[in-house]
Amino acid sequence: MGTHPVNLAFRFLLELAAIAALVVWGARTIDGAWGWAVGIGAAVVGMVVWGTFRVPGDESASGEAPVAVAGPVRLGIELALFGLATWGLVAVGLTTAAWILGAAVVVHYALSWDRIGWLVGAS
Repeated sequence: MGTHPVNLAFRFLLELAAIAALVVWGARTIDGAWGWAVGIGAAVVGMVVWGTFRVPGDESASGEAPVAVAGPVRLGIELALFGLATWGLVAVGLTTAAWILGAAVVVHYALSWDRIGWLVGAS
């Protein structure tokens, strides 16, 4: 279920890219230390939400769920984080990076079609 080691490594790199994109968005949107603070804050919030709201038994993670949510909710959280990161890159003029991140996310989810089906059916 979307748990091939190469796909999991790809997903991890996408997660890191999304977090970095949020930091870049903050740092480029607001001048000075406040921009870095906003970017790092957005990244921390994204990481906390990503790691907290999980579907019990999701093999693409540890299978544990600190706060259990339905599969469609989890899928929405993932798409929201990747979408915000992509939008953030567009907002600061890094359009090529946004296209690359967005396309990579689409490829990842295409390779994870079995996990998507499981998430949609998990309540």
